[in-house]
Amino acid sequence: MSRKLFFLLCVVSGIVLFIAQDFPKHSEASKRSPQGEFTLVRLIYPGGDSLNNWATDHPKADEQLVLGLRRVTGLDYVNPEPKAIHISDPELFEYPFAYAVEVSQMQLSDSEARTLREYLLRGGFLAVDDFHGDQEWGRFAAEMKEVFPEYEPVDLPLSHPIFNCFYDIDNLIQIPGLQYLYTGSVSEKGGTAPHYRGIIGPGGRIMVMITHNSDLGDAWEWADMPSYSSVYATRAYQLATNYVIYSMTH
Repeated sequence: MSRKLFFLLCVVSGIVLFIAQDFPKHSEASKRSPQGEFTLVRLIYPGGDSLNNWATDHPKADEQLVLGLRRVTGLDYVNPEPKAIHISDPELFEYPFAYAVEVSQMQLSDSEARTLREYLLRGGFLAVDDFHGDQEWGRFAAEMKEVFPEYEPVDLPLSHPIFNCFYDIDNLIQIPGLQYLYTGSVSEKGGTAPHYRGIIGPGGRIMVMITHNSDLGDAWEWADMPSYSSVYATRAYQLATNYVIYSMTH
């Protein structure tokens, strides 16, 4: 039985509905159980002024997301310990889902671009998040052009399966970072409109899911903060769950 089919059967047979207002507490991340079928991988990439932009919101955001996923899919099927793996590490190919943030700072070597291309064409899925405005979009798009010169990012319609493969997403809202509590603005760096784009490969499968002008990671990280709106946190968890289910079933 394939990994993707097994995971789908696990989800169908083991669903525990996630109560959106009952967000996981960070302290729960210390609990341990055997490794599950799905492992959340934070992609370590080179680039950025501080050389660790990849680590923004890490590890709390990842641990919070994993706790939410375990509630949705059943405790036995999601590894409680997320990982961080460098893009050049062969271990990356053991995990079909990778998550990267602040990707406008990504600066891949030719070898790393070839590795990412191979990972994605062989069935890997990359979800990117937390970059804002036209300038940051331009830098990321140029980097992806080095990986996939033959594919262009496209805006995904609400009818796309990634928005209804688990939760039925009825609107694509902007998910702000924690900064909105202090600035009063849900947007950053002029990125006022949320964009949900994909790089679609052979067979129509999304290889790269792009969440632009939003910050899902902050929403997971601060979901248990009373002042961070549950509307944003709920949608961030729903989107992430759909991304994972889609990646494991397509």
